[in-house]
Amino acid sequence: MARLTQADLVDVNLKFEKRTPQELIEWAIATFADRLAAISSMQRSGSVVAHMLHAMQARVKILFVDTDVLFDETLQTRDRLIEEYGLEVVTLKPKQSMFEQIEQKGILYLSVDGQKECCDLRKTQPLLETKGTYDALIGSLRRSDGGPRAQCPILAVDPKMNCLRINPLVNLDDDAVESYIKEHDVILNPLHRQGYSTIGCNRCTTPVLPEEPNRAGRWRHLGPWSVYCGINPTDLDQSTSPAIDLSQDLIDRILGRETDFVI
Repeated sequence: MARLTQADLVDVNLKFEKRTPQELIEWAIATFADRLAAISSMQRSGSVVAHMLHAMQARVKILFVDTDVLFDETLQTRDRLIEEYGLEVVTLKPKQSMFEQIEQKGILYLSVDGQKECCDLRKTQPLLETKGTYDALIGSLRRSDGGPRAQCPILAVDPKMNCLRINPLVNLDDDAVESYIKEHDVILNPLHRQGYSTIGCNRCTTPVLPEEPNRAGRWRHLGPWSVYCGINPTDLDQSTSPAIDLSQDLIDRILGRETDFVI
């Protein structure tokens, strides 16, 4: 195995800035084949990625973490993507039900530290159960989301999953996303039409007022200290240069190298 750092991706990320989302997805499919999956929480941008995969007739699985406390509308959106787009959605679940977790640990989501642990147990850990199955995951992060995502790269290493995260929508602003949704009549989580700009678990998500930031409805009861769940590595501290371990051949393909083995 060889080492791939975030710094190694600088040049290819610059080159990919001019690519369309569909071109980036095509590159991902060609590079990773069946070692590629997408990840979605059934929100607006994730639905756009799902529609693109459907339109491209791409046989890419979508990983979906069902925390056991999601809104019914979110589960219904997943089912519609399966039925109407013909997508294969792999539903991942935490080891304990929310009732079992509360019996053992109490109500974690009522404190800042507890929220981090709860999100780790119910979102991150189920995803980590797939570690080693995929070399790359397609996400739906966008720079127009602001905060840490304003600097989100197209390609980002994910040390916990030991895979590459691919963000084909990073350069789409809200208008571009809405235009795509209207043009293609994209299946959307109905909660987006009910005041929810972002959608997570039903315990910790509320509607957002027009003048509020988009993520104001996430963990509102904890104030401004809890904004992200931690399942996306680029939402976390990027002060260090993270790295992952992949085969040298795959790293060469990611970086666009042509290796000559003839001596």
